[in-house]
Amino acid sequence: MQTKPYLTLADVKTIAAAAEAEALRNNWAVTISIVDDGGHLLWLQRLDGAPPVSSHISPAKAHTAALGRRESKIYEDLINNGRTSFLSAPVIEGMLEGGVPVIVDGHVIGAVGVSGVKSNEDAQIAKAGIAALGA
Repeated sequence: MQTKPYLTLADVKTIAAAAEAEALRNNWAVTISIVDDGGHLLWLQRLDGAPPVSSHISPAKAHTAALGRRESKIYEDLINNGRTSFLSAPVIEGMLEGGVPVIVDGHVIGAVGVSGVKSNEDAQIAKAGIAALGA
């Protein structure tokens, strides 16, 4: 039987703090979501001024990145490049840039989703959070 790493509560808090710091450093009002490898919500943080809808989009982006085992931007690009049938994919809703998987030792152990500013800025915040793990 194989073993794999997993996100602990301490890991989640580390990611969340670093993501929040990146957002605040840039004056970006966003919602930050962190999920486990099955897309189950472990953390949701809506910063002051973040749009209400971001509290729905952020966890959807994280869920998509965790289950797809890749950044959610890949799905957005597929659709924008004409593969609109991908919109019918089951269970995946957050097909916008800003969902980034957390990968440790080749294993996707979760994902971070951010929503509230431009999609590339959302991804920047998510990646800053993940980088704090040092993995």
